[in-house]
Amino acid sequence: MKPWRLLGQTCTPDGNDMRLSVRDDEHVILVNGKTLMTSRTHGSEEALATVACRHVGTLAQPRVLVGGLGMGFTLRATLDLLPPDAVVTVAELVPAIVEWNRGSLGSLARHPLNDRRVRVDVGDVRHMLRANPSRFDAILLDVDNGPAAFTATANHGLYDNAGVAAAHAALRAGGTLAVWSAWDDRKFEQRLRFHGFVAQVNRVRARLKKGGARHIIFLGVKHTHRTRSRPPRRRRAQR
Repeated sequence: MKPWRLLGQTCTPDGNDMRLSVRDDEHVILVNGKTLMTSRTHGSEEALATVACRHVGTLAQPRVLVGGLGMGFTLRATLDLLPPDAVVTVAELVPAIVEWNRGSLGSLARHPLNDRRVRVDVGDVRHMLRANPSRFDAILLDVDNGPAAFTATANHGLYDNAGVAAAHAALRAGGTLAVWSAWDDRKFEQRLRFHGFVAQVNRVRARLKKGGARHIIFLGVKHTHRTRSRPPRRRRAQR
């Protein structure tokens, strides 16, 4: 068996060791020696885009936020669903991941960062949410391993009450929040409902029809508020 070849190495904001390695045609990103993601199983990342963007492709000039770049598979699937006038902002906390996607990882998802619809923000997606009220038609979060953070403890703040409230505020009426998770999380599902989302849980395979581990995609839809017309006042009968 061929040995793994190191392509890149960096540190997460918590100081954890992150590495990009390749063997044959498989790329892996590891944190402290544990696999965070692999290029062989990305079906659920693509499903994240499908679930989040069902309604977006029919909108005029839709705005979408992708939190977490990974290996680019979610971004590519999102772009394939959107019209030419869409604007997709990618928020990625680790600068090296952006560099890897512009280099050795780029061909895996057909170089999505080269698409003119894409804007890259190297920073915390939480700041992007709080700075853009009622801006996005869809928000896709594939940060860490989902609500149970793995690479950075600060990621908990994206999925707690303040984080979910910020995502709700950043969406336009009728917009969707889709969250990738490695595991089910009943408390997070309840948190979505508490903050005004119509919540749904989707269970998908890592390789979709080809099987693999089961992953979770939480979907929250922001209510479309309609102004109710008041009934006409009854006139008092004149005496």
